Amino acid sequence: MKSAPLVLAGAALLALAAFAFDSSSSSAQEGIAIPAPAVDEAAASSREVAVLAGGCFWGVQGVFQHVDGVTSAVSGYAGGSAPSASYETVSSGSTGHAESVKVVFDPHRISFGRILQIYFSVAHDPTQLNRQGPDHGTQYRSAVFPTSDEQARIAKAYIVQLDAAKVYERPIATKIEPGRAFYPAEGYHQDFLTRNPTYPYIVINDLPKIENLKRLYPQAYRAKPVLVAESGLGQ
Repeated sequence: MKSAPLVLAGAALLALAAFAFDSSSSSAQEGIAIPAPAVDEAAASSREVAVLAGGCFWGVQGVFQHVDGVTSAVSGYAGGSAPSASYETVSSGSTGHAESVKVVFDPHRISFGRILQIYFSVAHDPTQLNRQGPDHGTQYRSAVFPTSDEQARIAKAYIVQLDAAKVYERPIATKIEPGRAFYPAEGYHQDFLTRNPTYPYIVINDLPKIENLKRLYPQAYRAKPVLVAESGLGQ
């Protein structure tokens, strides 16, 4: 599992690099092209929020920070209570939280369905149950935390659509978990991919996701990421 993002040096860095390269525990996700959702929403406002969990939030945040139409992407926790929303506590796997990303976007520029298409296609592997790559535990589960009944309906319909089309070799493990609050993560987790592009975990697990986004969805990709340091927490 990934280490807390503190400065690593010497033996600690070498150990992390060795772990990241261990093919039995880690592999970069192969992004795949998937059909667009048959059910989507019409833009009703200029601002909408999606909360998505798909393993370590560093990579999921990094992907959506490069998506055109996204105005903010914040790493955090969803699924548990406010008192337990801290990295060390969530890492125990006993809080009900999942590492999540709050994505604020303009529905006139990108729909919720398109957000889900990128989420299922390149941001993570939705067929993995309570894990993602080298990270294991319910805190790394695949989950959509809908912020409206409409989002829940679209997400459920899309999962049924993708499973019926047998897009993946295994059924989608993503759960729909409505009515859960989102809590921003600690500052040192925000913009982690952009700030640490040579960090071994990022190089192996997350930078390929950015390349997959650029390759599979060139019209949705933007080179300059929208950063928390510039946009704030998107409240």
